[in-house]
Amino acid sequence: MLWCVFSFICTLYFLNSGFARDYDFIVVSDPFLKKTPIAVTEFKTSNGSSVEIEDGKTARQILVDALNFTGYLKSMNPEAFLSNPAQTGIKLGQINFRDWTGIGADLLVTGGITVENNHVVLELRLIDTFSQKLVVGNRYSGSRAKLREMIHRFCGDISYALTRNRGVFDSRIAFVSTVNGNKEIFTCDFDGQSIEQVTAHKSISLSPSLSSDGQFLAYVTYSRGRPEIFIRNFASKKNVIVNHKGMNISPAWMPGQKTLAASLSFTGDQEIYLLTLEGEMIKRITNSWGIDVSPSFSPDGRKIAFTSKRTGTPQIHIMDIATQDVHRLTFKGRNNTSPAWSPDGRKIAYVGIEDNGINIYIMDVDSGMPVQLTMDAGDNEDPAWSPDGSMLAFTSTREGRISRLYVMNASGTDQRRLLKMDGKQAQPNWSLLWNKDN
Repeated sequence: MLWCVFSFICTLYFLNSGFARDYDFIVVSDPFLKKTPIAVTEFKTSNGSSVEIEDGKTARQILVDALNFTGYLKSMNPEAFLSNPAQTGIKLGQINFRDWTGIGADLLVTGGITVENNHVVLELRLIDTFSQKLVVGNRYSGSRAKLREMIHRFCGDISYALTRNRGVFDSRIAFVSTVNGNKEIFTCDFDGQSIEQVTAHKSISLSPSLSSDGQFLAYVTYSRGRPEIFIRNFASKKNVIVNHKGMNISPAWMPGQKTLAASLSFTGDQEIYLLTLEGEMIKRITNSWGIDVSPSFSPDGRKIAFTSKRTGTPQIHIMDIATQDVHRLTFKGRNNTSPAWSPDGRKIAYVGIEDNGINIYIMDVDSGMPVQLTMDAGDNEDPAWSPDGSMLAFTSTREGRISRLYVMNASGTDQRRLLKMDGKQAQPNWSLLWNKDN
């Protein structure tokens, strides 16, 4: 099984635990964060075969792209390198650290690769060039087809060492894209790669919501004439259908639970309910004359943020599920919608409409102070937090009238397009990647 299934073998070279205690961890939410320069060298081959050379180049490029995606690391141009560990040696004692501190590299990644019978072994190290100490040193093993997963596992180890969080590298994004005039649900990796079409209803499918473990997808579809919620089990490929009278919309998973919130109108008014994995009703949460939609759970599952018109215009409210206590969160702006609770529970991202501009804001839950993240760049909607809270995905028309998916750091910096594909994209939802091999 070792030769055909990706496996992660425990830490091989984490030799100096004292370094971790002294390390000044990167705060990824800092809006004034300066990117740390990191040098990623060529991978040293074991036998110099053409397969090892080619896979080594591929692995290095995957690594560089993933580290640059974080927003807090910046890979250096190899033309500036003064030495090549792939030739001189990739271990601590074989590295001339003045060659790296001299060009401004705070961190250094060295790697070795062995390929035999379609099986890959990677030996990867992250080194602090100034302290000359090892930060991460692991060995990863699996089939050649798992090369991308192995590199991303190493990136997660780097992220944990630098930020005490494993980052976005084992996450996936669900989103809506048009196909031949229809709207279907797709998924992609955190960086916009490995795009897969999930639905083929040839109708209108909206509001994808991935469970926190990535095993289930809930979404709204009009494939049978009116809005119903489908709950898809990725393992069994089976769907459960929530089809109460009226509208069935706005699915959202409770963190760590197989429980779903949704907005249903079978009583005549749009209210939010809790549902089981089988679509059975647990309890009604909201009860007001105004439309209540777009629920988003706090990380502990005890509260929900939602959009309500109970005060006249759409505004964000927060409810304690146990006590039913509700308070209004947003007051500035005529319309505030689409709340998304941050994974640390401290902030809520949302869409605000003010002076005819549609933009992404975040608000501190305790202080109630809003911060505008997008401005003067088209219409910006559908904020979705990454599982580690370091980034936000969103929809924007900044490149024209067609909406596309973008990402930015949690502070609003490094706003860039996530993927390039035909059609219009919207409504991203970010969750952990379900591992099919488990």
